Amino acid sequence: MQNFLAVNVLADPEIFENLKHYANWPTFPQLYVNGELIGGCDIMIEMYQKGEIQKVLEEAKAA
Repeated sequence: MQNFLAVNVLADPEIFENLKHYANWPTFPQLYVNGELIGGCDIMIEMYQKGEIQKVLEEAKAA
């Protein structure tokens, strides 16, 4: 995957607080694909186990 960005939200309290409000999602990590919130850790694991996260990433790569 060519376009990947990881942000340590714990390193910047302002990002940490504002991202929770921006996403309306209170926990981290948060996975975004093409600017869209996919979900947190539990959702990512569930999607991975069902083979769904791979499809989302492949579609994003094709876009």
